[in-house]
Amino acid sequence: MSRPEFAAAHQAEKTSKSERLEARLSREQKELLQWAADLEGRSLTDFVVSHAQNAAVQTISEHTVIKLNRADSIAFAESLQSSPELSEDAPLARAISRYKQSQGLG
Repeated sequence: MSRPEFAAAHQAEKTSKSERLEARLSREQKELLQWAADLEGRSLTDFVVSHAQNAAVQTISEHTVIKLNRADSIAFAESLQSSPELSEDAPLARAISRYKQSQGLG
């Protein structure tokens, strides 16, 4: 799922709904979910879809966002700023040179 699709899914509660999702569950599970939905004054379907969507957004975020503490963030930034010089015959330097030539940049 791309970032725009992710954002759209996050806002899906405000759009019309045409897809269906079915699930089998025990009587106890349904009663528990219904009780929670009643406490929030929502239909069972609305409660389940809303909480499932929130869980999906959270799960995607946990797997796609890298969070660094201050020390690690500083170390990462410093490593980017102090990258070693490339020798002319290094594979990356040759690739950059070929790319620039192919684009008429040098």
